[in-house]
Amino acid sequence: MRDPEEDSGVHVGGDAYGSVRVSPRRDRRSARGARARSRGLVIAGALSCLVLGSSGVTWGLTNYATAKIRPVDAGVSGTHASTGAMNILVVGVDRRDDLTRKQQNRLKLGRESGERTDTMMVVHLSEDHRKVTVVSLPRDTWTTIPGKGEHKINAAYQLGGPKLATRAVQAVTGLTMHHYVEVNVLGFIDVVDALGGISVCTPVPINDPKTALYLKPGTYPLGGVDALAYARTRATARSDLDRIDRQQQVMSALLNQALSGDTLTNPLRLAGFIDTSLKTIRVDDALRKDLLGLADQLKNVSTDDVAFATVPLADVDYKTPTGESAVLWDQAGAKELFRRIDADETLVAPTPRAKTPKPTPSASPSAPALTVPPSRITLRVLNGTTITGLGARTRAELQKAGFLVPEIAGNTPQKDFDRTVVRYGPGREDSARTVAAALSGAELRPLASLGDAIEVVAGRRHPVAKKITVKEPAAPATATPSPSATPSARTATDNICKK
Repeated sequence: MRDPEEDSGVHVGGDAYGSVRVSPRRDRRSARGARARSRGLVIAGALSCLVLGSSGVTWGLTNYATAKIRPVDAGVSGTHASTGAMNILVVGVDRRDDLTRKQQNRLKLGRESGERTDTMMVVHLSEDHRKVTVVSLPRDTWTTIPGKGEHKINAAYQLGGPKLATRAVQAVTGLTMHHYVEVNVLGFIDVVDALGGISVCTPVPINDPKTALYLKPGTYPLGGVDALAYARTRATARSDLDRIDRQQQVMSALLNQALSGDTLTNPLRLAGFIDTSLKTIRVDDALRKDLLGLADQLKNVSTDDVAFATVPLADVDYKTPTGESAVLWDQAGAKELFRRIDADETLVAPTPRAKTPKPTPSASPSAPALTVPPSRITLRVLNGTTITGLGARTRAELQKAGFLVPEIAGNTPQKDFDRTVVRYGPGREDSARTVAAALSGAELRPLASLGDAIEVVAGRRHPVAKKITVKEPAAPATATPSPSATPSARTATDNICKK
């Protein structure tokens, strides 16, 4: 694994897997002109190709895009794409037939031919097309496939292609699929590279000899090959369930990057992104013909408006009659989840907009209770003095206290810091308070120019970092969810990793 590089691409995963925010939130006013239309089309492609991230086209390349995207008959209803609530089945297909032996070796893939589904998702667009809900379906879901008996749900495509995959998903969810998007997941590599790479931060080590992916907890910049390995590896404790979390984080980052000014205002990057993305997908003919209508409806959607959810499970280690390991859905919880989606209900409650607090000179016993544990906080350490090695010692202390400090310590231009200072960007106060609590007497200082980062500047009177215990709210058990409870979901904004 290559050494991390600073500030490369988009960061995924938040304070590890924690709930975090992206700042600033995108302006929701209607954009005008060619750039606004371009952004809308990028969103339309992004939301219909979430398995690999996103795809988009400029307004003037509409005919090119329509001709480039290949149609597929998946037996969907094909409702008019630019109006009304709709459900889109997104299927990631692992297609290796066109790969050379050298490419297979480079990607650590087997020699199997044919096609199999690697990822299955249901994407729901709200009636007004202002909200998007994405539900990941575990590939090991044990279910009845129409006409084929009991199998894992990912076998439907292999047994009967797109049409049977659509029928299987409709049968298990109770939802009508209006459109279908199929993505060759190996094309994900070119899409990531076209965007300049991404960065991921993992709270747990990954040791996967099958993909040659070895990561300690921390933040890492990844190119396309390694990003694909990160999204596909099952070499962590919860196997496919952790894999779903990583895929949702990667998709959130790709969506955010596709909508960023770095992409929309860079003709070369946008053109490369367009070309690589369009080559990887197939869609139903109705969606292919009405991409512009959908794009215009989605031009104001931001990462705050995209929610990711997973199906509640009753048994994550079910042994099938054939001896396979599979997962069983919690029927009551799953029924409630898809009922809410069918009723066009929002799964993520709006976050109250709190007033910006005044700068806090230091950590205080009367401060609000700590809410973010050290294991979910990624930060950077700087030496603000002339004391040799103070930055390295501070970094080691904070790592021992449980914080994620992936980068080596740096130095500030000024060397006159007396007290240690915890500097934080907008929206990071909760995490910064945990850091300050671990450094008794440290000063809390908001700094807008930091964006979403946190920095510890060690001063001459630097205290030794101590371990902090933060009691997180207990999560409801997914095995016995209450049908009236709001299904668990996170926005794409929550999934973006903090630097």
